[in-house]
Amino acid sequence: MKRIACVLALLMMASLVPSPSAKAASLWDDTTNWIADRRPSRIGDIVTVVVDEKTKTKDKGTTEATKTNNNNVDDGFGIFDFIRAFGFKSSSKMTGDGSTERTHSAKGQITCLVTDILPNGNLIIEGTRDIATHEETLQLRVIGVVRPQDVDSYNKIRSDLVANAEIDIRGRGTISRLQKPGILTQILQAVF
Repeated sequence: MKRIACVLALLMMASLVPSPSAKAASLWDDTTNWIADRRPSRIGDIVTVVVDEKTKTKDKGTTEATKTNNNNVDDGFGIFDFIRAFGFKSSSKMTGDGSTERTHSAKGQITCLVTDILPNGNLIIEGTRDIATHEETLQLRVIGVVRPQDVDSYNKIRSDLVANAEIDIRGRGTISRLQKPGILTQILQAVF
């Protein structure tokens, strides 16, 4: 019986001692606006750029040049009459064809931060994403200017709507090193 009385006394004293305050949390967030469409408008806001770039270029050139030289010296006169009909003739012909064709395609998404706001309200964005697979690292980097009204309700914008876009994809690793020509090859290509 004494034990029960001691336990009850301790419980009553514990209820009198102030405990660390517990805050009641509400499920309602007063800062959320359920009607407005929240577009990026401040430095630090996030914009996702959907990269879907395709380029195809084709260059073709044809060159044809012909050059002919004829030089003749008539019979000598005076003390040089021993020189007889010395002549020189040369001709050169050059023909060349060349063409290059390149096709590039890049797809992906990258989330960028608003780094600055221009006086007209347009936003400067910048973002980097590194993707590592099998000892190869691909780095996708996007910098550009976007209009807030071009950003959709999911905070996404297509890459073709980014002004002054710099979309850079670089690879580092084993495959990139193997695809780069050696130093001797680079020197020979520069000279010849």
